[in-house]
Amino acid sequence: MTTYQSSSTWQEITAQPGIWRDWAEPLAAHIAEIRPWIEARGYRRIWLSGAGTSAYVGQVIATGDDRLQVVPTTDFVGAPQDFLKSEGPILAIQFGRSGNSSETVGMLDLLDLHRPDIDRLNITCNKESDLAKRPAPGPGESRTIVLPDACHDQGFAMTSSFTTMLLTALACLGGIEPDELPALAEAAGPILETVEGMDAPRPGRAVFLGAGALTGIARESALKVLELAAGKTLTQWDSTLGYRHGPKAGVDEDTHVFAMIHPDPHTSRYDADIAAEIRSQFPGIPVTTIGFGGDIDLPAPSPDARRTAVLYVLAAQVLSVRWSAELGFNVDDPFAGKNLTRVVSGVQLYPFHG
Repeated sequence: MTTYQSSSTWQEITAQPGIWRDWAEPLAAHIAEIRPWIEARGYRRIWLSGAGTSAYVGQVIATGDDRLQVVPTTDFVGAPQDFLKSEGPILAIQFGRSGNSSETVGMLDLLDLHRPDIDRLNITCNKESDLAKRPAPGPGESRTIVLPDACHDQGFAMTSSFTTMLLTALACLGGIEPDELPALAEAAGPILETVEGMDAPRPGRAVFLGAGALTGIARESALKVLELAAGKTLTQWDSTLGYRHGPKAGVDEDTHVFAMIHPDPHTSRYDADIAAEIRSQFPGIPVTTIGFGGDIDLPAPSPDARRTAVLYVLAAQVLSVRWSAELGFNVDDPFAGKNLTRVVSGVQLYPFHG
């Protein structure tokens, strides 16, 4: 089994507590400008856009505010006619680790040409990217937040970039205060240590379940394992209640199920029920709960799961690295440059004339 502690991916995962702590003060300066701007512009809807993991940032955030709409760049570029006719004042928030993926550039191009009136907030980890440097043509206004260089993950999988973009956007939208980041950083350290020490051999299948904002975390968790195990561990994700409606057919005797316990007391009952049900039906497989009082214990949280969502994803980040190494892969490049690459580029983009 290859080691993983020297990989960039592992360093980026374990750096997250320090990144969040150090980012609190600069983030406070950013939102002192961004929040009043958002409020003054009176948006009818706010698009949350990205591709893959960057899109899941929006899925986590877009709960509890009916202005928020998840619009993956992959959807926007593939079917722009579904979005470009939207009316009223709109803010397009776009996330990107590299800020240069084909769909990132494609969405910028489409907005420039067809909806230059739409305001933009670009959040990226790469200060040299299109997302960071490209000016909006107007009349729509534009703002950019470039995250610390440490968030520009060099590994294949997005880790610190995902969590720090999530915290940044949530703060811009008033869902969290920057002075909460040091407490999250303090909580993260013990979680990382606990998961690294877990007896959790690589399963053939891994399932991640969560409700509300944690459905997006379940989706990101499943992707981390699928990516770093190069498909050798197949994954599923779903909402807690949705999983019974067919997808539970995916559980077999070589499955590890992770149920995220929502911080809201009402919702958490359903999370506990699905964990107990699967344990009863499949007594030979591991079922791990993540959350306050769970097998992977998290601090007593606010009922708003978005404010502690970054803590829930740490388990999958750590286990995916362990399992990748168990397979003998280079954790930072499990596909050895084939099939999947760190940045999606070279996608053929077609002109839209609608």
